Amino acid sequence: MAISLGMRISGLLVAGAVAVAYAAFTGDGSGTPDRGGGDARIVTVGPSQTARPFAASASPTPRQSPAGEASATVPPTAASHTRGTTAPPPPHTSPAPTSVNRPLMSPNWLPPGPVSPDADSVPDPSSVYDRLRDPHRCGAALGVIPVASADPEWRVLRALATACLTVQGRGGSWHTLNKDHADLAGKLGTCKGRAAYAVLGGLLDFHRRHPGATVRLTAPSGTAVACAYRMAGVDAGGDGTAQPGDTVTVELRDTYFNQAELPLFGSVFIGGRQLAGPPVPRSGSGDRLVLSAVVPSLDRYPRTVDVAVRYGGTEVRLKNALTVTAPTAVPSPSVPSGTPQGVLTLGPLPVDPSGP
Repeated sequence: MAISLGMRISGLLVAGAVAVAYAAFTGDGSGTPDRGGGDARIVTVGPSQTARPFAASASPTPRQSPAGEASATVPPTAASHTRGTTAPPPPHTSPAPTSVNRPLMSPNWLPPGPVSPDADSVPDPSSVYDRLRDPHRCGAALGVIPVASADPEWRVLRALATACLTVQGRGGSWHTLNKDHADLAGKLGTCKGRAAYAVLGGLLDFHRRHPGATVRLTAPSGTAVACAYRMAGVDAGGDGTAQPGDTVTVELRDTYFNQAELPLFGSVFIGGRQLAGPPVPRSGSGDRLVLSAVVPSLDRYPRTVDVAVRYGGTEVRLKNALTVTAPTAVPSPSVPSGTPQGVLTLGPLPVDPSGP
C-alpha cells in the first residue's frame, strides 16, 4: 500500500514538472521557439553570465579534431558568449614611435697640446694650435696663419680655423674644406698637426650627416693630450758607456713646441750637471728631434747617470741612460835614457885662431 502511494506521488511530481516546463517555454501559447514571441529567453551558463536572444546562441556544429578536442569557427560577435570557451585577447600592438627633437651632439674639438712655451712669442704652428683650443678665438687665430704657406702644418690649421667658423654659422665653404682635407691626408708630421687633422675630419663628417645644422663648439676638458712628449733614447755608441768628452745623442719624440726655440731657451743635463752652452740639434723630422751632447766630467767613476732636457716648465728624463767611465790616462812622450828632459847638450866651443 505504501509503495503504491509513493509511486503515485512520484508520478504526480513528474507530471507537474513537465507542465511547468511547457508553460515556461510557450508562455501564453502565442510564442514558439522559432518565433521568439513574448519574453521567452534562454540564459546561457558560461563565463559572461549575460542574457541574450536565443537566435544569437546558435553556433556551428563542432567537428572532432584529430587530437579528440572540439574545434569550431565562432562568429566574432558571439565568441565571448560561447559555452565553455574564452575569447582570445586582442592582439598586442606596440605604440608607433614618436619623433622627439633632441639637440645635436657637438663635434669633438681640439684636445690639449700641451701648451707650447712659445718663448720667442712668434706665431708658429704649435702655438697657433694652442690658440685654436678656444673655439671662440678661431677668427683671431685665422688672422695670424700665413695665407700662402704650403707647409702642411699651417694648411691644416688654416682649414680647421675656417671649419670652426663655418660649423658655427659664420661663413666658409665646405667644398673647399673637403678638398683641403683630402689633399692633406698622410702629410702631417707632428702630433698637434695630426690632432688638428682628425678634428677637421670630424667636422666634415658632422656636416655630411647634418648638412644645414650649426653648433656651438666647446673645448674638451679632462681628455688625453695630443702629444706624449718624451725622451725616446740616448745613444752612447752601442755599449751604453761613455767617457768625459765623448759625444752622445739624445732623441726626443712628440715635441709640442717649435723646435727652433729649444737651442735658444732649453738646457741638457747629464748626471745632474748642466752642460755648457745650448742644446745642439743634430737632426729632426716632424715632431722628432735629435740633440748632440758632450759628456761632462763627474766626481766619481764608473757612474750610471740620468739624462734630462728642460724647456719652459717641462723636463723629460731618461733614467739610467748611460754609464760614464773614468777617462783613459794619457801616456807621457818617450825621452832617451841618460838625458834629462828639457836639457840641450852642446859640443866643444870653437877656438879663435887669432888668439886673445
